[in-house]
Amino acid sequence: MNIIEDTGFFLESLKGIILKGEEITLSGKTKKNIAECFDFLKTFSAEKIIYGINTGFGPMAQYRIDAGSLAQLQYNIIRSHATGAGEPLPDVCVRAAMVARLGTFVQARSGVHLELVELLVEFINRGIYPFVPEHGGVGASGDLVQLAHIALALTGEGEVHCHGVWRPAREVLDEHGLTPMRIHIREGLSFTNGTSVMTGIGIVNLAHARRLLGWATLASVWMNEIAASYDDLMADELNRVRRHAEQHEIAARMRCIAKGSARLQKREIKLYGSALAGEKVFTEKIQSYYSLRCVPQILGPVLTAIRQAEKILVDEVNSACDNPIVDPVSRNVYHGGNFHGDYVAFEMDKLKIAVTKLTMLMERQLNYLCHDRINGILPPFLNLGKLGLNYGLQAAQFTATSTTAENQTLSNPMSIHSIPCNNDNQDIVSMGTNAALMTGKVIENAWQVTAIHFMALAQATDCLHIADDLSPETHRIYGDIRRLFPAQAEDTPKYREIAAVKNYLINHESVSI
Repeated sequence: MNIIEDTGFFLESLKGIILKGEEITLSGKTKKNIAECFDFLKTFSAEKIIYGINTGFGPMAQYRIDAGSLAQLQYNIIRSHATGAGEPLPDVCVRAAMVARLGTFVQARSGVHLELVELLVEFINRGIYPFVPEHGGVGASGDLVQLAHIALALTGEGEVHCHGVWRPAREVLDEHGLTPMRIHIREGLSFTNGTSVMTGIGIVNLAHARRLLGWATLASVWMNEIAASYDDLMADELNRVRRHAEQHEIAARMRCIAKGSARLQKREIKLYGSALAGEKVFTEKIQSYYSLRCVPQILGPVLTAIRQAEKILVDEVNSACDNPIVDPVSRNVYHGGNFHGDYVAFEMDKLKIAVTKLTMLMERQLNYLCHDRINGILPPFLNLGKLGLNYGLQAAQFTATSTTAENQTLSNPMSIHSIPCNNDNQDIVSMGTNAALMTGKVIENAWQVTAIHFMALAQATDCLHIADDLSPETHRIYGDIRRLFPAQAEDTPKYREIAAVKNYLINHESVSI
């Protein structure tokens, strides 16, 4: 059980709650702070004009709302904004969004009643996931549309996904003995106003990106084993003189994975001695292709992008991304734009570029394995059958190439595509939720390309009969892949194997980075 303090969430606790389904509870201090903020707002708002409490929303803020309609105003913003379209977000993304919204509420700057926060905790702990369509948010007043769908379910309207079944929200609330959300002052606006959906999806993306990076690092060591590369590409002395900590870490992890390998060569033995002193033209490459040799320099920046995104997203989860901000300390209510999503949008754009570069590295290494005139040691397309009659992984490479190309197109930054809307009230927007969703698509594509590459690595290992010469770490993964994708000489459909290897990679940790 994770006890949520007013200090908020740490990265590891977020991973446990979102990805592993760990339960949460609010500390006594957190409950006290939320209640005190609500009590202050209740007193402060009497006979004052405060946006979204007794005024309309957005461009209609110029219209005062009479006292008898204040509760209806809050329900109206939820119902009117539940206008999303497209496929529902996966449960894990909805869970992440609810956790991120909870992160805002525990800052005690929203002025909501404690019972709303406690109901949100119940939804998270019981695995009740509101219907949230993928499309609708421009990410400027935050994720208005998607958050309205979550709020709608909390009021007992709309639908929820519970134990794998779509059901009416009110039916599930009644079954669990939960009271629907009630409006006290500004619960409707406060729930819908913020960056929690883009932030939640972003955290899910980060978890996948880190795991992908681990597998790409291992694949790159295995690649160099197949090519019998010189091992100084990962040497500490080489990488340390370039002052990027993440490059050092990738190189160090590669050295750890490579430990015990009988395939990697020592330049000081092969080239710095006298054995080749009389040769004028060398049959072996003195330096390997960049997709093999420059791995720390390519994956180091990917790790840098992941770390920067983690910092921004954890900060965002633990921020009051609401408007107005209710501050019981200074005894005031402040109007501004903490709901604007550019922090998240920028990081998602950078992350998808980083993942696309990782995907391109996997595709180029795959091309090296398939291209006999480049590698000089393997049959075309890793064909273990009869050349001309059989085709090996030729068509699987098509899939990897086309999927990589899609990632390159999807990597166009979303955050620069601001389109004014809301009668130009929202005249510059972040498109943060779109950026997060597109990053998720890029990551899904990267898993597919990486799966095909691992199949090729296993096939290349068998072409050369070098399985016993691999390092213990790559040999272990070779065995796992071969159980899912046995060595093949005859042509067979491979879409099931691609899916199986992809699922294996997603659900297993390779190396800790």
